[in-house]
Amino acid sequence: MRYNKQLFSIFTVVLLLTNNIFAQTKQIKQIDSLMKWSSQIGVFNGNVLVSKNNKIIYNTSFGFTDATKTNKLTSDYRFNIGSITKEFSAVALLQLQEQGKLKLEDKVSKFIPELPKWANEVRIEDLLQYTSGIPNVNWKIIKNDKDLFDGLMGIDTLDFKPGTNYDYNNNNIFLRQFVVGRITGISFKTYAETFIFEPCKMYTAKLTPLEEQENIAKGFNNNLVPDKNDLPITGGTYLTTIDLLKWANCLHNNKVITKKSLYKLGQQFDLPDTQSALGQAKYKNGKLIEHLHDGRAGNYEAILVSDIEEKFTIILLDNNYNGKVFEISDAIIAILKDQNFNLPKKIIEK
Repeated sequence: MRYNKQLFSIFTVVLLLTNNIFAQTKQIKQIDSLMKWSSQIGVFNGNVLVSKNNKIIYNTSFGFTDATKTNKLTSDYRFNIGSITKEFSAVALLQLQEQGKLKLEDKVSKFIPELPKWANEVRIEDLLQYTSGIPNVNWKIIKNDKDLFDGLMGIDTLDFKPGTNYDYNNNNIFLRQFVVGRITGISFKTYAETFIFEPCKMYTAKLTPLEEQENIAKGFNNNLVPDKNDLPITGGTYLTTIDLLKWANCLHNNKVITKKSLYKLGQQFDLPDTQSALGQAKYKNGKLIEHLHDGRAGNYEAILVSDIEEKFTIILLDNNYNGKVFEISDAIIAILKDQNFNLPKKIIEK
C-alpha cells in the first residue's frame, strides 16, 4: 500500500512538471509569434527579454543597429533607457541616507550652499517626487554639465511652493546628481558605475558621456533619419536587456538599498498620473510587489515591467520609436497569465 502511494506521488510530481513544461513552451511560442509580428509590421526594432521564475525564457533581437539597416541587432547591444535612468540617482541618494550622509528632509542648500535662496526651501525628497517647483531645463542653452549647473544658479523663483504640486522635469534629476557629487567628492558618473553598476554586476552598462561607442544601438525614426549625437552631459544610461534585468533583480532583492529605502522610493505625490522615483510601484505590507517604469530619449524607447509576486520581468528596448512598447508588454503579460491578448496594430501613416 505504501509502495503504491509513493508511486502515485512520483507520478503526480512528474505530471505537474510535464504540464508546466508544456505550458511554458506554449507561452514562449506565443511571445515569439507576438514579437515576430511586431517586427514584421514595423512597430518594434530592438531587443526583448522575458524572465519567469528567476529564469530567462525569452531573449531575442529584432531589426537593425542604426538607420543604415546594415547590421542586425544582437543581445550584446546597449540602448538608451530614457527615464528609467532616473532610478540610479534616486538609489544613490537613499544609499547616502543609509550611510548617514543626508536625510531626505534636508534642504538642498545644505549641500550646495551657493545656489539661490530657493534651495533653502527644496528638500531632497522633493527632488525624488518631482515636487520641488524648480522650472525645467532650458535646453536651448545647454551644452554640458556646467551649463546645467549655471542654469540652476540662474533660477530666480520656483514655479510653486515645494511639496504642494507636481512637475516631472529633468532639473530635479540633474540636481540629484549634483548633490551626490558634492557629498561624495566624485562625479555622479563615477559614483553610479562604482556603487551601483559594479555591485549589481552590470558590467556593460555605460553612463553618458560615453567613452567608447562599441555595441551601442543608434536611434532613428521611420524616415531613417538618425538621432543627433548625445550632448556631453552626465545622466543618460545605455544598457543591454541582461543588465537591466540584473538591475531589477538587484533592486528588488535589496542588494543596493534596504527594503525600507525601496519603499520610500516608490512613494509619489498624491495626484493622478504622477510618478515616483521608480515610475509606478505597488506595495503590500511595505514590500514591493509590482514595478513598472518606461523611458524615452529621442527615438529610443524602453520599458521594464516586473511582477514580483508572479515572478516575471519583461524588458523591451527599442531604437526606432513607434510608441508600442506598452501594447507589446501588455500582450506579454497576458500570455504569461494565460489570458487572451491583442496583437499591436500597424501604424497607418497619414
